[in-house]
Amino acid sequence: MDFNQAPVLPKNKKPIVIIGAGGIVADAHLPAYRKAGFEVLGIYDRLPEKAGKLATQYNIPNVCTSLDDLLRLGLENQCVYDIALPASTIINVLEKLPHGSGVLIQKPMGETIGEAQEILQLCRKNGLIAGINFQLRHAPYILMAKQLIDQGTIGDLHDIDVRVNTLTPWHLWDFLFDIPRMEILYNSIHYIDMIRYFLGNPNRVMAKTTKHPNMPRLANTRSSIILDYGEYIRANINTNHGHDFGTKHQESFFKFEGTRGAIKITAGLNLNYPKGLPDAFEYISLDDDQGWQSHPCKGSWFPDAFIGPMTGLMCKLEDSSFQYINSVEDAIHTMVVVEKCYLSSAGKLP
Repeated sequence: MDFNQAPVLPKNKKPIVIIGAGGIVADAHLPAYRKAGFEVLGIYDRLPEKAGKLATQYNIPNVCTSLDDLLRLGLENQCVYDIALPASTIINVLEKLPHGSGVLIQKPMGETIGEAQEILQLCRKNGLIAGINFQLRHAPYILMAKQLIDQGTIGDLHDIDVRVNTLTPWHLWDFLFDIPRMEILYNSIHYIDMIRYFLGNPNRVMAKTTKHPNMPRLANTRSSIILDYGEYIRANINTNHGHDFGTKHQESFFKFEGTRGAIKITAGLNLNYPKGLPDAFEYISLDDDQGWQSHPCKGSWFPDAFIGPMTGLMCKLEDSSFQYINSVEDAIHTMVVVEKCYLSSAGKLP
């Protein structure tokens, strides 16, 4: 089986300016853009030393001392804006972007459905060509799974199971300790969005998210989510980020089952994050006699999946008919599901 694990690249790559110089930019955005051959023309952060450090490491020619300076640089050079800031600050920055700009917004799309709707309306009002960086859709192993499923190799997809039982170093993101919503909004949201990519919007949602006794300062770090797609399709997400007993029984997998086969993906990034362990992609089809087969992953979630949302945005900017799967118009539906998860957990859904 031949797989295409590479994103579609634009005919003409636009330069990028980045707002924010945190860990996700250092660990994923900039390595991905270097790998894709994208030019990063400028960077700004409210802490200039952080922006300066990344500029030196990645040969970024302009370290802007103010947001206005970066916006001016982006306008003069027809850049794409990459916003990598805490969700609560996105709206204030979006309001300042030049009309008609291309912008990629680091997930989530605000911290509440109200903020998400405000972001959507603001993008529409100001003619922004905007995407949300739900990058798991573009991970090499998800691209392979999508191809197998679309080709009918495993028959009709009827079961998706996400299992994460790991020890996640939440201390790497200080801002997470001060927000009322955490695990679903900043982690399980990836799996919700991935399931939507395969199955569309669920009919209803049932969820419970809980704190961990060893992580009392965090709002919640464990979640159980059921997405209802009717009588024959099952979609479950189970996460526990406090398994502090070594890696032997840690788990990080996505399983897809169809009427004629199955796919099992080990997402190694979640194991020993941020260094991660190796990924694995396996599949079986009853239409051949080869049993379970393995296929190598060319790259991983970090940084390779971060190429897709940006290259898709560039393709959309040069061709308005391009189907941009990370658009804010699609992402709002993921935010609706996230909101329903929190309402269900609080017992506020019928």
